Amino acid sequence: MKYAILSDIHANYEALTAVLNKCAEIGVTDFISLGDIVGYNANPKECLDLMRSLNLIAAVKGNHDEYVSNNDEVMEGFNPHARAAVLWTKAQLSEEDRAWLAGLPMRLTVRGTTVTIVHATLDSPDTWGYIFDLHQATDNFTYQFTQLCFCGHSHVPLAFCKKPVALRAAKPIDEIPEWSGTDMDKIGEETITLNIEAGYRYLINVGSVGQPRNRDPRASFAIYDSDAKTVTRYRIPYDLRTTQEKILQAGLPEHLANRLENGK
Repeated sequence: MKYAILSDIHANYEALTAVLNKCAEIGVTDFISLGDIVGYNANPKECLDLMRSLNLIAAVKGNHDEYVSNNDEVMEGFNPHARAAVLWTKAQLSEEDRAWLAGLPMRLTVRGTTVTIVHATLDSPDTWGYIFDLHQATDNFTYQFTQLCFCGHSHVPLAFCKKPVALRAAKPIDEIPEWSGTDMDKIGEETITLNIEAGYRYLINVGSVGQPRNRDPRASFAIYDSDAKTVTRYRIPYDLRTTQEKILQAGLPEHLANRLENGK
């Protein structure tokens, strides 16, 4: 079975449709959302409707989903651009849309798989912490009871593995540097595949579909093949100019349009 793992779509319709077209080309029919379907960009309703029309077998809530669906207008910790986008997004969604987002869990074990999903961290998913290094990954592994955990939130693809007891020695957890690396010129499509080995546990950030922050503007997502025991990360180009124009036409902060081009 192949599962498309999507995170941080952030209302970027052009990036989402490019990703879904690639999934159709590959033959993927099962989808998993790691949260933040909305926020930042100009098509929250369209992206939410499109995601809900898929065979979405599992989904968790992101921090933008949370703030869009509740009545907190202070949004402590949000910068002014993010806050402006959330307030604008609320007006674009129906009460039923917001109720659907509000009802999403913070973390979830996907039925019939060895996969756990969370937007931020397993240890405290509702405080919206980030995983950037081995120390933070170690905390997460303490709460990870499945072989695979997929997360998002940072918009930066990263991967870590925890070795079997017999192989741990002095360093039980390693970062997998090739997962975050890029070998192309940010124009075409790029893939990298991890082989999932028995006895190991993996913590994988799949990057962002709609607002990458790793200095690579291409949409990032992953496909987990449970039969082949692989996770493949895709980076694909999309119609970025149209997304930028929509942001400006909606009256959202210009910074949100500019950052897409720089991938940061």
